[in-house]
Order: sequence, then structure tokens, then C-alpha cells
Amino acid sequence: MFDLLLKGGWVMVPLALCSVLAVASAIDRFLGLRREKIIPPGFIDGLKKTFGPSADADAGVAYCEKYPSAVSVIFRAGISRLSLGHVAMEKAIEDAGEREAYKLKRSLKPLSLIATVAPLLGLLGTVYGMISAFQSSSALGVGRGDALAKGIYEALVTTATGLTLAIPVLVVYQLLCSKVDGLVDNIDEHAIDLLEYTIRSGASR
Repeated sequence: MFDLLLKGGWVMVPLALCSVLAVASAIDRFLGLRREKIIPPGFIDGLKKTFGPSADADAGVAYCEKYPSAVSVIFRAGISRLSLGHVAMEKAIEDAGEREAYKLKRSLKPLSLIATVAPLLGLLGTVYGMISAFQSSSALGVGRGDALAKGIYEALVTTATGLTLAIPVLVVYQLLCSKVDGLVDNIDEHAIDLLEYTIRSGASR
């Protein structure tokens, strides 16, 4: 198998780099997108206790700053607008939520890029390989059919490698996108709950 990969030529080098980057990015994102990283355990309940029935905005903001995470950034933005009324608070939460969701999705860009580029690199390697194969067969004259078949066989290695890399990376990318969507939906639910809490408390106008 290793000898077969070596026959792919120079294109195998960027494909190998893509595979290393894909593994590193996938591990980093699976760890970075754990629920406890985005929504720390106990954060919501702790915020309500700190916020209190009186909806102390300063205490709420200070509490959020102790838990650096996507949900704390979103809630801090909303709580800091509490004095302007629940409409302003809702708008601040919505804007901050969109920014954080964009950041989470943007962190998956390397995987998306690799899934797109890997097959193209493989195809490029195949095209170069076939050009080389035709040149070699033309130069040989007699027996050029065998030389051409061998050259095409070796050239197709890069396409197979590119697809073999791209398919699992694309699957991982889609899984992580679904995970991000689920986390964002969960944050939205908590945000609605927080807004209703402040409205019930009469803290916002």
C-alpha cells in the first residue's frame, strides 16, 4: 500500500499534509465543541441564583464574566442591556447569538476546505500523471500500450487518495455542523427562558 501511494507523485505531499491537518482540526473541534465548553455545567442555574428575583444586572454581568464561553458572552450582552427594556435585551442577545454561531461555524472552515480541495488535488495529480504517461508511451513507440496502462494506473492513485481523504472529512464536517446547530438551538432555548424570567420579575420595561 505504501509503495502504491509513493507512485502518486508530488501531489501526494499536499494530500498528506491535508490529512494531517484534517485529523488535527477534527480532534480540536470535537474537543472545543463539547457541551461543557459552550454551555458550562450549572451556568444557567447559577446565573438565575446570582441574578435573583430582582434581576441585578451588575451581578449577572459579573457572573457571566467568570465563565468564558459562548453562552456567557451572549447572556452578558443581553443582561447589560437590561435597563433599556426587554426588547433591547432580546435584540442584544439575538445579535450576540448570531456572532457566536458564526464563530463556531467559522471554526469548521478548515475541514470544509480540505473536503473540497482534496478531490481536486487528486484529480490534478491524475491529469499530470496521464500527461506523463502519454508522453512516455509516445517516446517508447513499441509496447507503448503497456506503458500507457501502467502510467494511467499510477495516475489514478492520486484521485483515489483524494476521495478517500475527502469523504470521511466531509462526514466529520457535517457531524460537527449538526453539533453546532444543536448547541445554538439549546442556547436559544435558555435565552428565551432568561427573557421570560426578567419579564416575570418586572425588571425590564
